[in-house]
Formats: sequence, structure tokens, C-alpha cells
Amino acid sequence: MSLSLFIIAALVLYSILSVVYVYHWRGQARYPSFSQYLRKSWPVFAPLNCLLYMATKAKARRPVLDATYLQNISVLRDNWQLIREEALALQASGIFEQIKTPGSAGYYDVGFRTFYKRGWSKFYLMWYGTTHNSAQRLCPKTLALLKQVPGVQGAMFSILPPGSELSLHSDPMASSLRYHLGLDTPNSTDCYINVDGTNCSWYNGQDFVFDETYPHHAKNNSQASRLILMCDVERPMNLVGRIFNLLYRLMIKGTLVPNSTEDQRGVFSALFASMAPLRQSTLKLRAERRNLYKALKITLNTSLLAILFALLFAFFSLFESFLSARLWL
Repeated sequence: MSLSLFIIAALVLYSILSVVYVYHWRGQARYPSFSQYLRKSWPVFAPLNCLLYMATKAKARRPVLDATYLQNISVLRDNWQLIREEALALQASGIFEQIKTPGSAGYYDVGFRTFYKRGWSKFYLMWYGTTHNSAQRLCPKTLALLKQVPGVQGAMFSILPPGSELSLHSDPMASSLRYHLGLDTPNSTDCYINVDGTNCSWYNGQDFVFDETYPHHAKNNSQASRLILMCDVERPMNLVGRIFNLLYRLMIKGTLVPNSTEDQRGVFSALFASMAPLRQSTLKLRAERRNLYKALKITLNTSLLAILFALLFAFFSLFESFLSARLWL
């Protein structure tokens, strides 16, 4: 076997084992079926995520963590009422409803768009190095506080209306952890997020951190809305993980989503928005001709995998040829 084929075979085996590990062994909660895992857990990121899991420090290798490991996080807790004032002003202005309206600048969000049909909405404050212009205009006090917490990489306000729920899912990238701070909540166990089988209820002025790549779901069985500050925060990692994570975050920058037309949009976010008409046609095909939709989906996914492995084979073949030429010199 050539070196190129050996490397590709090793990568394929590692990818398969990564998917199996995340689905079958990681944590306590399980998806009801493998097909649901494929739809709800972004398995394409499993090989990269497993590298980050291995690089995560032992104290952070659990579903839910105390937020005190974050430097200066008390700044947010101590000023939660000030933050709530700006969040409630946004809610009163109707901007949460505007963002989840189809066609709006903030609607095309590859990471969160599917939650809109559940009533959930959000307002971005900052995202991996970029501060939203709309947030600077509407939430200057909150941004000033966030800048005092070096571990915060992205932040938004998030609202979950009464009677709503978010189904079981896992977020795609393990480059960070997720921080929640209760602002205007039901202050009840009837409103909670379940992370890997553990319920965490939101209370005003209280916070917690969890690993969003574990299976989790949320329910608001109360009669009041749940409004929180939600942040992507630093994942405690060793040196190798931190170096690897720097490259990973470059990809995340491309998912920048605006709140309004005054904000910037990342390259992946722009691509997702431009594909909206195609997505509508796809959904129509799935509803009207489901068998044809499945056949086309399988064909497309298989073709993409074949192209990917062909490119990898070409790259490693060139690399192998280069090494052979150097050895003959």
C-alpha cells in the first residue's frame, strides 16, 4: 500500500471511530436513533472535535461547569440588572421578533435558524473578534462589561417564550464552552435546559457553563418568557489545544451573522443566505416527492465525499512524490 492510501485509510478509520465515540460512548444521554444523531449533532465535525476533547483539561471534561474558572466573570454577575435593562429594552422594541422574520438580515443563521419556528430568538452582541454595530448603538453598557471578561469570545441575548421548547441537539464545534446568565427568567424549575441528562434551571442573576457539544434540549413550561445572556467562552485546554483552536476559530469567524443591515456578515453566513431560494425549492421537493428527495440527497452526499477523498489522495500523492524526489537528491 502506498503512503497516500495508508494516510487516507487512517483518516477514514479515525473519522469513523470519532463518530461512533460521540454517538455511543461520550456522556450519558443518547439520541433515540443514529439517523437523529446524524441530523441533530453535526457528525462531520466529530473528528476535529475529538482532537479538542483530548486537549481539554481534565477539570473541564464534563457537561456542566461552575463559571468561576473564567477570569473576571463576576463583573457580569454583579451587573446583571444593568445588562437586563438593555435586554428588556430590546425586547420591548420588537427586535427579537424582527430578527426571526423570514427575509430579515438576521434570519439566515446556519447555527440557530431552525429554532425560530419554536419561538426562540436572539440578538448578537459580539462574535469572535467582531462587535456588531447594532449592539454598539443599542447595548453599549453590556458591551463595556463583556470587554472586561477576556474569556468571552461571542455573546448574544437569547429569548425563549412560554410554552416553547428546543428539541434534543448538539452544537457543531468544540472550540468553546457555553455560558448562560439569567436576566429575566421565570425563576422556576419549569424552565430549564437539560445537558447530557442533567437539568439546569435559569434564575435571575445566576450563571453556569456547559459543553454545548453534549446532547441538550430546553423547555419553558412556565407562563413567562426566559431572557438570558448567552456567551461562547474559553474552553480550558493544554498548549496543543490552544494552538489548534486558533485555526479552528478562523472558520468560526466566517459564521458571523448580522442583527440588521448595519452589521457585517461572515463569508459562510453570506453563502448560507444566498442559498435561501435553493433551500426553499429543496423543502418543497421533500414535501412533494420525498423518495426523489432522498435519492438526490444520498447522491449529492456520496459525490461530495468522493470528491473530498479524491482531493486528499491527490494531495498526499503529490506530497509522497515530493518526499521521494528529495530522498533521491
